[in-house]
Amino acid sequence: MEQPIPLEEFKGRMNEVVLGTGDRALKIGGDASYPFHYFEGTLSHPPGIALEIPEWGQSEDWASGVREPFADVLTSPVAWARKGVETYGAKALFVRLKSTDPAKENKSPEEAASLVREFADAVDVPLIVYGSGRKEKDGAVLAKVAEACTGRNLFLGPAVAENLDQIGSAALNHGHGVIIQTPLEISPAKELNIRLTKTFPADRVLFDPTSLALGYGMEFTYSLIEQVRQGALFVNDVNLQMPFFANIGQECWSAQEAKANEEQGIVWESITGMTLLLAGAGLLVVRHPEVYHVMKEIVEGGAEYVNE
Repeated sequence: MEQPIPLEEFKGRMNEVVLGTGDRALKIGGDASYPFHYFEGTLSHPPGIALEIPEWGQSEDWASGVREPFADVLTSPVAWARKGVETYGAKALFVRLKSTDPAKENKSPEEAASLVREFADAVDVPLIVYGSGRKEKDGAVLAKVAEACTGRNLFLGPAVAENLDQIGSAALNHGHGVIIQTPLEISPAKELNIRLTKTFPADRVLFDPTSLALGYGMEFTYSLIEQVRQGALFVNDVNLQMPFFANIGQECWSAQEAKANEEQGIVWESITGMTLLLAGAGLLVVRHPEVYHVMKEIVEGGAEYVNE
């Protein structure tokens, strides 16, 4: 007698989110099943993969293994961005504006906005833009970035409790999305989402749970993503249905093993990325072009499976 495979039933689904505009816009989310469980429920869009680029060409603190593929464009951030798209096929780019940090170069919001506008004019793929992590300064920086790139549908972050209103208002007024961030906790994520979506569209919000890397507590990130997805899918909690943003490049290539050897670094970042895709990441950011292609093959392989 044939025994049917028991399947889960899901009450909710992750929000569908669009990054960028035009023909190169990237759609993620819309899941009503566990990651890669094509046999069990609806997975509307495969996870998105973004390639990280450094701002102002200042990648000196990046591991040599990541710098080598971009050796000919190290001093030009715009050329680095173009190479990421034209040579390595990146469908989205991520930049962290570290030099706006008051403790570093303290670049002004206007300078940061001008650079991001150069990126937006140079490439036609979606852009994800992070501040330096200094809460007060990030609010001012990302507000200027939003204004300079009106209508480009950038995704801006990290938005935390202290600057959520400023970033959210700027994103709403200028046609962008927001990435909220919490330190590996569910309740604060719900609180930020509730607060933001009182005036902001829920389908323009991503959640950054602060991703860790292989060997550095990745299991904690994995478990949190699983718990949030269970609340989103089984309980249909609308305040947990934001797709996940997993930014792993900096964490992975800060590991001594990755710094010591490019091949080890590629494996380190690849395993971390694959694991967080299995956890449920909707948008993954990596640094090395080879890792980008490995992640792309994983995602596209799953999409081919569902179409068979």
